[in-house]
Amino acid sequence: MNAMKRLPRLALCAAIFTALACARAQDLAEISARGKELMAAGKYEEAIPIYRELVKALPGNPGPVMNLGLALHMSRHEQEAATQFQTVIRLAPDHIPAHLFLGVTYFAMKKPELAVRPLQTVLRAEPKNLDARLILAQALFALSRYESAAQQFKKLTELDPQNPKAWNGLGLSYESLATRNFETLEKIGMGSPYWLFLFAETRATVGLYTSSFHLYREAEEKMPGLRGLHKGVAEVYRMIGQPQWAAIEAAKEQSLPPLACGGAVNAAPPGSPQKGAPPPAAAGRLTGKAECEFWAGRYLEAIAATAGRTTVEACFWRVRAYNELARQAFSSLAQIPNSAEVHELLATILFNRKQYPESVTEWQQALKLAPENRYYQERLAIALSSSRDYEKALPLLEGLIQRSPDSVQLNFWLGYTLLSLLETERAVPYLEKAVAIDPSIPAGHKQLASAYIQIGQPEKAVPHLKKALPADDDGSVHYQLSRAYRMVRQPVLASEMLNKFREIEKSPEGGKKGFERLEITAP
Repeated sequence: MNAMKRLPRLALCAAIFTALACARAQDLAEISARGKELMAAGKYEEAIPIYRELVKALPGNPGPVMNLGLALHMSRHEQEAATQFQTVIRLAPDHIPAHLFLGVTYFAMKKPELAVRPLQTVLRAEPKNLDARLILAQALFALSRYESAAQQFKKLTELDPQNPKAWNGLGLSYESLATRNFETLEKIGMGSPYWLFLFAETRATVGLYTSSFHLYREAEEKMPGLRGLHKGVAEVYRMIGQPQWAAIEAAKEQSLPPLACGGAVNAAPPGSPQKGAPPPAAAGRLTGKAECEFWAGRYLEAIAATAGRTTVEACFWRVRAYNELARQAFSSLAQIPNSAEVHELLATILFNRKQYPESVTEWQQALKLAPENRYYQERLAIALSSSRDYEKALPLLEGLIQRSPDSVQLNFWLGYTLLSLLETERAVPYLEKAVAIDPSIPAGHKQLASAYIQIGQPEKAVPHLKKALPADDDGSVHYQLSRAYRMVRQPVLASEMLNKFREIEKSPEGGKKGFERLEITAP
């Protein structure tokens, strides 16, 4: 009988509990909807407390935790965002978006070593995930794992051939591999014809044609049959406006004997004689597999042919092959349909190669497509100043610094530009501010010291020149410091700095720059 009396009460309690649960569920649904609205509107900071409330209300549910992590990540609270994504993975180990954003967050935190594993997890589950592959490639590049980075960027170009970041990353990876191999070659073969050839090629790339010419000629004396030497000299002649001399060198290149590859004489580069040519031994060496693959345009095969070898010749062919692969990648980048991002990447490549006028053109094209982009405006101004177009750079820099008065870059470049325009007194405050904000920039100390000397304050220049000494690769800082010491009447220190300057001039590094005082002669 008592049990019968309790039944209506239990039913009533159940009904009340159900109603409360339904009301609570409705409240949570409304809160969740509000969070989604804020996220869609880009109001990420406002979404954070809403998702915190949902996480508390639904413990153990990975959904709200994931949303909280996303809101934190979009608000650039990366450390806490990473914690939330880790929580999601503990609750749901196969939650691929959590692995993806954990990797993205670690990369944003400049911890590429932590980003690699979660991104690899994503790609095992979703090999065509373009975002994961791009960030993984960038993380590997940041870790100097250039071979692995190149593999990822190459795969990305196959999956998404219109992605400019993929082609740019691939080109930069190959360039880095070329640089790494050149550094190895320099350690074991500085002064060899292979080293001379590559260094000549590098000097020509940045417009130092005189030194390039003499380096090529020195390499030719040591190894007359090295392919590409006459082609390099011909290019130098073309760049200085001597097409007739260039034609003579091009003919010499074409007259080289054909390669002997795979036991047979293979076709030499286009234009080379095929009949009656002397055997390859005339060049004083046998043709290697790497060389054969290189001239056949099979650059990856040329690299594979040198695997495990650290000889001068092996490093030489790896450098040349990687350089060609980089050129191909950057060429593909240039073929992508017009966009601000493409022009940005091309401008950066050209600037890094010290091709400043060409970089200016690309930044101008980028700004036509994105005229309000302040980063583009800043880089254009810097490129203009680097190309010595100071009159055009000055108003741009003056306008930009009004909006970003504490920018190290803008203060330095405005000061440098004013100094170049001989407005030294105006330049000093900007250079002083640049080195005050970031004392680790040798160029800032060097330019500020130069300004102090020009306005007759050498005592202020001395400490800044001392700070610039570690980056003095041509002796100019030592020379300036010698001059400053003389002006403050410290002849002993002045003499010491002058002697060090002369030592640098006589060193291999100084000798490289000394070529610019020579002349380019006819064939």
